Amino acid sequence: MAYPTIKGMRIVELGDPGEMRTRLLNHVLDGNKRATAGTLKFDYESEGEPVEVVGEKMALVGNLGEHVATIQITRVDIARFAEVTDEFALAEDEGDLTGDDFRKSHYAYWTSCGYEINDDTVVVCAYFDLIEDLR
Repeated sequence: MAYPTIKGMRIVELGDPGEMRTRLLNHVLDGNKRATAGTLKFDYESEGEPVEVVGEKMALVGNLGEHVATIQITRVDIARFAEVTDEFALAEDEGDLTGDDFRKSHYAYWTSCGYEINDDTVVVCAYFDLIEDLR
């Protein structure tokens, strides 16, 4: 399957287009957000998308699909939803200060998307560095 790319890099779309994506992009570009999460089943397997690999460079896109930044994956953890760590929640910088906060907010978001989430749902926790700001 072909994945959307920019300059040979897979694209990353944070959150839903609009205010949410703008807020998350700003967190990346101002240096606070250094991780993102997706469910293995619904965000990767259902779309036939491979999990990120350490060293991979990816194109972060804005609301109109424009390339706004380049990130590089530094670490990928695969965890049960019930075991997402405080360390990850802080790196993700979405207002979640602990793994418990992460579970509460992400359960609400992912179930609003129609995903079936439970303690055993497998979550891909990808850490990254911002390597190019194209604003």
